[in-house]
Amino acid sequence: MKNLFKNFFIYFLAFLIIASVFSAFSAKSPKSDKVGLEFLVNEINNGQVASVLVNGDEVQITMKDGSQKVAQKETGESLSTLLKNFNIDSQKLAAVNIKIKETDGMNFWLMTVLPIMLPILLIGAFLYFTMRGVASANSRAMSFGQSGAKEFQTDQKIKVTFDDIAGAKEAKEELKEIVEFLRFPKKFHDLGARIPKGVLLLGNPGTGKTLMARCVAGEANVPFFHISGSEFVEMFVGVGASRVRSLFQKAKKSSPCIVFIDEIDAVGRKRGSGMGGSHDEREQTLNQILVEMDGFEPNANIIVVAATNRPDVLDPALLRPGRFDRQVVIDIPDIKDRDEILHVHARKKPLVAGADLHKIAERTPGFSGADLENVLNEAAILTARRDKKLIGMEEMYESIEKVMMGPERKSRIITEKEKKITAYHEAGHALVAHFLPNTDAVHKVSIISRGSAGGYTLKLPSVDRHMHSKTEYIEELAVLLAGHFAEKEIFGEVTTGATSDLRRATSLARSLITDFGMSNMLGPRTFGEKEEMIFLGREIHEQRDYSEKVAEKIDEEINVFITEAGKTAVRIIRDKKEYLEKIVAELLEKETIEKEAFEAIVGPKVV
Repeated sequence: MKNLFKNFFIYFLAFLIIASVFSAFSAKSPKSDKVGLEFLVNEINNGQVASVLVNGDEVQITMKDGSQKVAQKETGESLSTLLKNFNIDSQKLAAVNIKIKETDGMNFWLMTVLPIMLPILLIGAFLYFTMRGVASANSRAMSFGQSGAKEFQTDQKIKVTFDDIAGAKEAKEELKEIVEFLRFPKKFHDLGARIPKGVLLLGNPGTGKTLMARCVAGEANVPFFHISGSEFVEMFVGVGASRVRSLFQKAKKSSPCIVFIDEIDAVGRKRGSGMGGSHDEREQTLNQILVEMDGFEPNANIIVVAATNRPDVLDPALLRPGRFDRQVVIDIPDIKDRDEILHVHARKKPLVAGADLHKIAERTPGFSGADLENVLNEAAILTARRDKKLIGMEEMYESIEKVMMGPERKSRIITEKEKKITAYHEAGHALVAHFLPNTDAVHKVSIISRGSAGGYTLKLPSVDRHMHSKTEYIEELAVLLAGHFAEKEIFGEVTTGATSDLRRATSLARSLITDFGMSNMLGPRTFGEKEEMIFLGREIHEQRDYSEKVAEKIDEEINVFITEAGKTAVRIIRDKKEYLEKIVAELLEKETIEKEAFEAIVGPKVV
């Protein structure tokens, strides 16, 4: 119906254009009074007619006084025959200059043929395009269950290879082996090796899983089919399974090839975990994927590469050998990898002389590749906003904080009292973090609002750590609670500014007990077993493997951790109060303190 109205509008517009052309042609002829043939006869007899021009059935009369008249004669009758029928004096008729204008081809088409043919052509075109739209709709209905996988052209000019990716060395080695399987299969077949059927890319969001799959397509000169897991599932039963069959049929025709399924957790979740029974459309789609990957009919030389950041929710049947033989983990980059990634993304960005990307890598622990790209992009945008030609370290430092916490909100109006409370709050965090030996070093303290935070204290580790001790977590609890207790120590009451800190501290204390087994009272075990059960997008089921009595002990132990950490924070705040006041004075004056200025006040951190 939408296309019908669209076509009607187009044809109506065309009709208006053609009508305007006709009116333009007709407007070219001079305006004349219309008269009958008897007028022409009388005026010729009176000798008042100077000339007559016959243009088809139209008789244009020019009077001796210069006026113009127009008369219409009968179709098919010549003017001379008509005038003779009126018995005009031949001498007076001879005095009149009579001209006959021949009709040219253009006028013939415009005045005779086109008015007849134009409606027929418009109606025919309207019917043609309408029927074509209906046929296209029918075709789409018939191909509803066909796969919409896009084939990646490996001969494109814009092609990504492993040389364009920094870090992830182990992942690249695993995938290079897959490329070799596709390029030189005989070398492996001679040794009795079987080509892997599936490769599952695991990693946090932004670590480069999809980019890795594109590299495989760039390195292996074989067809590459790309589809998202969400494209399989529709509201109609059986469509997802049909699209899976269609996808593998396409792949078989192009074998050897690679099929890449992005976000496979959209269809690969554990079966039986939904609320709609076992005959779920998503489960049927998953069943078809399992059959196609390792069914009775072998899919030779078709490698399925899939990506997900939720491996914990995938069905075990997907993960067994014979389906996804390889599971490639793409980790968050360490400092060396971050340095290399920053150099890759900085290739087309003009940096100031002496810009040290290694310092940026040191300030970005836990950042993924996508985060690092965003940091340099934000730095470039900030440089352009400041009308500079080269990206400097100042812009890159500021972009790190923007990516972490959001943009600065310097226009936010706060009272002097709120500003003072924020200064003591952030000074408390920084002071306790500095004087506890197992916490990260303070790099920046600010009371400028950024994102949803009224202020912030930036702590960064000196090295990348993959394991943490109980002591480190206990001291981190003290740092989280330091802002709360600094407010209470100075003002005698607390504000809502510490809400986020308290929530994080409570969550960390619970994890120490229930996940890490670091409770002296409850011992080295975990508590609670979460099972994924999705209904309306929410997790609604958690299996308790402990009693109500143990739950009370967990709450008591959380209070113990929080209380002890609070005592540590209060002790440092009281013992180092003169440093606290100096930090607050500096913050109230300059609003931001960098690492060098901070250590000039409190001295170097003792580890």
